[in-house]
Formats: sequence, structure tokens, C-alpha cells
Amino acid sequence: MTPYAVKLATRHLLSHPGQTALLMSGVALGVGVFIFMSALIGGLATLLTLRTVGSIPHVVLEMPDRDPDILVPRSGAQVVLQKDLSRREQIAIWQPALPIIEGERGVTAVSPQIRGSAYVERGQALAPVGVIGVMPGKLSDIADIEAAIVDGSSNLPTDGILIGSRLASDLGLRVGQVVRLTSDRGRARSFRIGGIFTLGIASADRQAVYMDFTTARALFDLPTGISRIEIKVRPATDATEIAARLRRSTNLKATAWAEDNSQLFEGLDAQARTGIIIKAFALITIVVGIASAMLLSIVRRQSEIGIMRAMGSSKRLVVAIFVLEGTLIGFVGAIAGAAIAWLVLLPLPPVAEVQSGGLPIDRTQGDFLLAITLTTLAAALASILPARRAAQIDPVEAIGS
Repeated sequence: MTPYAVKLATRHLLSHPGQTALLMSGVALGVGVFIFMSALIGGLATLLTLRTVGSIPHVVLEMPDRDPDILVPRSGAQVVLQKDLSRREQIAIWQPALPIIEGERGVTAVSPQIRGSAYVERGQALAPVGVIGVMPGKLSDIADIEAAIVDGSSNLPTDGILIGSRLASDLGLRVGQVVRLTSDRGRARSFRIGGIFTLGIASADRQAVYMDFTTARALFDLPTGISRIEIKVRPATDATEIAARLRRSTNLKATAWAEDNSQLFEGLDAQARTGIIIKAFALITIVVGIASAMLLSIVRRQSEIGIMRAMGSSKRLVVAIFVLEGTLIGFVGAIAGAAIAWLVLLPLPPVAEVQSGGLPIDRTQGDFLLAITLTTLAAALASILPARRAAQIDPVEAIGS
């Protein structure tokens, strides 16, 4: 590309400001659609992930499953040693594993828990619940219970519990009332309702009951061990890799949230493919528009091109001029479209703060640089065919016409 080609291409674009502005506006519109779709699809994926994993553990550590042993006595008969279902699976020695887990890269919160099944009794009404015993200071490490409290407080004394709003509604319970909990181990105790929470997850709001760690240990007859260790990681998409590393370092069964939410990943993958198709159509529109405009420009400038060729301009120079024109149209239009898209998306709130019914648009996933780069390359490619056609014009016929 010689300075002379750049000068001629720029001069020609400036000599037709209306046409040039119209072409650049079309490119800017296509780039705006590209960026908007990237931000919308990326924001929607982020919102779905946040809503799915925001109140659940990203990795769960439990005791490994133990299959029944097969004994082969001398008689030749196979004898199967059945698993003792009366024994509760627990992590007996769990304290040494905590420093290992907390030191793992990406881990942001660790919560040892006592879990078990029970039922709440109020008068003649019974309701099955899942009891979660949490250590002091770790109530909101996994699910943000403190922020979800709608009545009462999040304090957990030894004789207090927190229940979900749907459970409270089903049994007609209020803060301050006393209920009786009976565990699956047959142990019963009365508790005072200290707070009511709403997580927005039906199963949790109807069945989850939080209590003090020590109290849960006594209720479920676990003198030393724990039921599981729940972990939060960042980013949540790395949970599978982190679970694999923790499985090797702790010799515990590690389950990532993705294993139980494979349908979500399939939906996000289909959504991403849809976004790629839409963005591809936006680029195709830009290519067709620039190519059509360049072909029309060549028809109008045949005599000018003929004079250039008659004065000794090479075919390579003619090709360079038209490719430069198309590239400049694409580049300047892409910059303008990206700037406008940035200004339009700037007032929108972060995805985590989007209210129900709002558009989850993530400006940081707008692919601004990618849009500018692809549009510029597409514009350059769209100009090659018209440029080669211009270079093939016969100077004698063009001047004569």
C-alpha cells in the first residue's frame, strides 16, 4: 500500500460524503447488533449461572461410596456382604482436610456441615424437612441466608432455628413460636423459630431448616464426624476441575455442581450457538452491503478508472485503492458502531443487579474488539472482488464511454 493509494482512496471517500456516511452508518448498525447480541447472550448465560449456582455449593465433599464386598469361600459359592444401611455415612476425620481445601486455588468458602432428615411437628401437623447444621460465622458462606431473612434475625442460638417462608406458610408458623423437631435417629427436641428466610428456591424455602452446628450434632447422633463439606469456588465454571483436584488431595468423593446441572450447560451451549449464527448474519450483511456499494461505485467511476489506467496506473494500484476504500469504510464504521454501543450499554446495571423482568446485558461481554477486527477484515475481503473487477476495465473502452 503506497501513500499515493491511501491519498486517492481517502480523497474519493471524502468527495462523496453522503454515500460514505450512509455506508459507514450501515456498518455501524451491523457492529451495534453484533455487540448487543454478544452482551445479551453473555449476560443471559451469566444470569442463569448466578441464579442456578448462587445459593448452592459448587463442590460437595462426602465419604466415598463403598460397594459391597464379594467373598469367595472355599465351597465355591459367592457370598455378598451387604452394606449396613443402619450406619450413617460421615467424614470421621475432617479437620485435617480443611487447610488443604482452603489452600486450593479458586476456593472462596468452605463450610463443614451436619445434615439429616427430620420432621417438624406443630400440633397435629407434620412436615418433612432437611436439617442443616452450620458452624458459627459460616451461615451465609454457601447460600446468603442473612440477606434472605424476611422476618426475625439470622442469629442461631443453641435452641433456635431458621426456616423457609413456604414451610412457615404451610404450617402457619411465626418468629418466636416453638416447634418440635424429631430426627431420623429418633431424637426429638423443641426449638424456637428465630428467623424466616426466602431464597427463591422452592425446595429450600419449603424444607430447609438451619440450626447450630453443635445442636445438629447431638440431634443426629454424630459425636465426632460431619456429613459433608460444602465449597464455593470462583469462577463457578471451574468447579469440575477443582473437584477433581480435591478428590485427589483429600481422597473424598467430590461432586461438582455441573454434574447435577448438565441440562443447563446444554441450554447455554445451544444459546451460544444461536448467538454465533446471529452475529454471522450481521457480518454477512456488512459484507454484502460494502460489496454492492463498491460495485456501484466502480460503474460510476469507469471513466476515472480508465484515465488512471491510461496514465500508467498499474492494476495493483487500482486494486489497492478500492480495497483501501472498503477497509476504511469498515474500520471507521466499526469504531463508530462500537462507540455508540458502548454509550447505549453504559447506563445498564451489572447482571448481578438486574431485577426480575429486566434484560441481563453484560457490557463487559460485548466483544467490542472482536467486532471491530472482524468487521474490518470482512470489509477488506468484501472489497477484493469489486477491486479486481475495476482493475480489469479496458482504459480505451472506459474513456470512450
